[in-house]
Amino acid sequence: MDDIKNDQPLWQRFLAGLNEFYHAPYRQAMARAARDEEDLFMLMMFAESLGIDNPASFYTLELQPLFLENFHDWHTRMGMEKCPFDHIGCC
Repeated sequence: MDDIKNDQPLWQRFLAGLNEFYHAPYRQAMARAARDEEDLFMLMMFAESLGIDNPASFYTLELQPLFLENFHDWHTRMGMEKCPFDHIGCC
């Protein structure tokens, strides 16, 4: 492992350390923002199924099968203990 690090010049290792030092405090905030964005996207996709009018349902309907495997994690994170749909058996 040390051989790999020694192959890089000292200034590249120093820049990598500075980059890590700069980004480390913001990593948790960025992960939280990404999770919130994903939650909003999941709500937009499954809003019509939840009984909420969705003007973009024509576009999001074809994405539902791709995100169905993440649906269980999403609805438990949103506070729904059981799956709100009868036609999806995730719980």
